Amino acid sequence: MTLVTLDEAKRQLDIESTSHDVELQLYVDALDSVIEGYIGVVEQRQVTDVITGGGGTGLSVLHPPLVAVSSLAGGPRAGSITYPADTLTVNGPAGIISRLDGACFPAGAYTVTYTAGRATVPPTVKLAALILLQHLWRTQYGATRVPVGGADDWSVTDPIPGFGYAVPNRVLQLLEPFKLPPGVA
Repeated sequence: MTLVTLDEAKRQLDIESTSHDVELQLYVDALDSVIEGYIGVVEQRQVTDVITGGGGTGLSVLHPPLVAVSSLAGGPRAGSITYPADTLTVNGPAGIISRLDGACFPAGAYTVTYTAGRATVPPTVKLAALILLQHLWRTQYGATRVPVGGADDWSVTDPIPGFGYAVPNRVLQLLEPFKLPPGVA
């Protein structure tokens, strides 16, 4: 699945012909990883990770937000302990798996299969992806499509602190309510 379809991208860019479809698809395909790098997995998908637990009460998945755990096994020796899904609880936004009995996970490596993402794609996230697409597509045309009056955060040459040139402020502001919790990446 993709956050933005080719048809949605063409509507956003006011493109009616098919002459740019191959090139535009590359831009569409690049959107998911940029958006997810800031807010985590958007559209639900199955993920399998190998994670390390340090003897604490929670295990952190690598691709939050976390919807549900399908399987979890591991511990001091690979596959040594299997935890049925009905014995686990999750903190979805933080991507933390805990045991219902409150006990610690023994230190070791764990293989976890889970569903990551959101139940629905928030319209604000979709809009942010479309605006990011529009911003990135401008690199094809340089100054020929800069608004009258000069550059704003659409400029492909003005850096945004911490993000270089690729992600405009308006996209970051739209994504802010969905940002990953501190310490989750």
